[in-house]
Amino acid sequence: MSSQAQYGVQKSMTGVKKTGSQMSYLCAACAKPTEIKPKEPIRCHDCGHRILYKKRTPRMVQFEAR
Repeated sequence: MSSQAQYGVQKSMTGVKKTGSQMSYLCAACAKPTEIKPKEPIRCHDCGHRILYKKRTPRMVQFEAR
């Protein structure tokens, strides 16, 4: 097992390393990025607002319509 997989460090498609299952969101009030871990309350770390938007994936997503 590699050391990256052992410690929960993964390299995403954009080349940015992410640790564990921590997700990045944008606050609806102050528009600052906020990192949220599982089991952590859904709140902005800067202003305390409770509405967060999930960031859009950097890769292109295309659907075929009929």
